[in-house]
Amino acid sequence: MKTIKYFLAIIAVMLLLPVDASAQVKKPTLMIFPADVWMNDNNYMEVTEVQGRKKRIPLYEEAFQTDRDINNVVAKIGEMMTERGMNLESLPEMMRTLEQTSMEDVFVESKATGASMAESAFDKIMNTAKSDIRIYVDWKVNQVGPRRSVTYTLTGRDAYTGKQIANASGTGQPTISAETAVLLEEAVLENMDQFVSQLQAHFDDLLTNGREIAVQVRIFDDGSGMSFEEEYDGIELSEIIDNWMNENTVNHRYSLQTAIENRLNFTQVRIPLYDERGRAMDAKRFVNQLRKYLRAEPYKLTTKDSTRGLGMGIIVIGEK
Repeated sequence: MKTIKYFLAIIAVMLLLPVDASAQVKKPTLMIFPADVWMNDNNYMEVTEVQGRKKRIPLYEEAFQTDRDINNVVAKIGEMMTERGMNLESLPEMMRTLEQTSMEDVFVESKATGASMAESAFDKIMNTAKSDIRIYVDWKVNQVGPRRSVTYTLTGRDAYTGKQIANASGTGQPTISAETAVLLEEAVLENMDQFVSQLQAHFDDLLTNGREIAVQVRIFDDGSGMSFEEEYDGIELSEIIDNWMNENTVNHRYSLQTAIENRLNFTQVRIPLYDERGRAMDAKRFVNQLRKYLRAEPYKLTTKDSTRGLGMGIIVIGEK
């Protein structure tokens, strides 16, 4: 009898092992945004002119402060994601945190010129929201007589490249009375598991092959004649930088797209998901490692970090 009980106990432990293993699977961090088309349809866009071209900038803070539907919808989608084990970061909460520090930023001035910090509210949100994936939700309420339904689109985009990595859309069943968030939940429910599977598949690829960014290395035209043909111990600077990229990318995955006299453009650059301290690696942290390398012996190059956003790392050589 004792032998049988012992055998059954072993079987029970073995059956539990797959559950424990799946519980250890790393999940991506997500942040939910209202889609641009919804923001535009509901007059939450600011039109600005950039280099002679009109550009629409989403006013997320105004939307969340004044529109009850967007708060309810984002909360409902977030709840559904959390129920499926996803790690959710709150856009409204992040904006509240930014608001608390905005007054401090007003008084921060450049040591050289005395100019105040120039960063739009939209730029702050995009540079602060370091989730792995951004989910954009668009919806429209349809009404025929007393019956209402919701047509929706969910789009998952890589936060660093902007590439679409998941999509779901559809229209829910008409009903006589229901809140917009409830209508959306009922419409989305059928496709939610497949949508989440697409998000997880993309994150699994990031874990295996690294996060994708782009890197530009430029030379500042200060009249010195500096170029990527400059040699150090018989090796041109362009080759030195190319070798560094080869040694520091995940599985040596990157592409040197452009190599001209004063610019190197690297695309499809795969970097580790986390640094040695466990922090999320982004373009800025990655190119700062290259800057340290170029500042050291034997190169001793002056460099400036001009990184844009999370996924475009830019180094300018010859400028500080």
